[in-house]
Order: sequence, then C-alpha cells, then structure tokens
Amino acid sequence: MDNNLGIHEKLELHELMIFKNSCLAKAAALSAAAQDEALKTILSADLTAARKEVQELQGYLS
Repeated sequence: MDNNLGIHEKLELHELMIFKNSCLAKAAALSAAAQDEALKTILSADLTAARKEVQELQGYLS
C-alpha cells in the first residue's frame, strides 16, 4: 500500500486504533459475562467486526 500519510494523519489513525482496541476488549469482557443468547450474538458480531477494523487500521499504519 502506498502510505503517503502525514504525521497528523498517522497519529489520528493510531488514536482510532487505540479506541477500537479498547472497544474490542470491552466487548470481549462483556461477551464472557453475558447470559442472554441474543446479546452474545450481537457481541460476537461486534468482536468480529472490531478485529477486522483493527487489522485494517494496522495496514494503514505499517
């Protein structure tokens, strides 16, 4: 990937990745504690999407 990002753009992407990782950790913790099957399904879908988004952000930063 052609990575012609400015330093401010890289910092913003890094900040976004930190936020997404935080959301990922929270969803994982809540998923382990959830008892409702519908909620577990929603959290599982959120975990999958968040992992994909973090990987995509890492691609922009590397």
